[in-house]
Amino acid sequence: MESREVTEMDENAALVVVDVQKGFDDEGFWGRRDNPDAEANIAALIDLWQGTGRPVVFVRHDSVQVGSPLRSGSVGNEFKDFVAERRGKGAGAELLVTKSVNSAFYGEPDLDAWLKGSGIGQIVIVGIQTNMCNETTARMGGNLGYDVVFVIDAMHTFDLAGPFGWTRSAEELTRATAVSLHGGRFARVVRTEEVLKAAG
Repeated sequence: MESREVTEMDENAALVVVDVQKGFDDEGFWGRRDNPDAEANIAALIDLWQGTGRPVVFVRHDSVQVGSPLRSGSVGNEFKDFVAERRGKGAGAELLVTKSVNSAFYGEPDLDAWLKGSGIGQIVIVGIQTNMCNETTARMGGNLGYDVVFVIDAMHTFDLAGPFGWTRSAEELTRATAVSLHGGRFARVVRTEEVLKAAG
């Protein structure tokens, strides 16, 4: 896995854009984030996918938790403007998946069924949050047999507190996710530049 680089992308590789929603801009709720370049990198990948006619899956988290900035019907539930304005613009297939849990594979419609029905074996994951919905979707994708490409600089996360008084910064969590997914062979963790070159 360590030496397996992304030198080419399948002609029908699906870009899975996870939860790029306005509610994640609520710093008072989420705290400090990492990677200020995430949105620009996500936009560049969407543009390339749409320009090459590859399929794009837009995933939206419809939270059922009281007080969540992502709850259904709220402004925070909406896609960020740069994503909303790109929907429907590609020459390839497009799918909207809505979910209320971490994995995009537990949403509506059934992502696995759609990918398999379309003959897609490779997925490229970007979006929010790195160590939450992105990582969960990548792990499930790997378990389901997909070639998962995880674009670590086209996503971001937030500082987090855990048990026993332990805390980790967003940067530390991002590195932990990258090591777990790549080292554990769930996914190939790469950077945007590699993917743009391979898929262009």
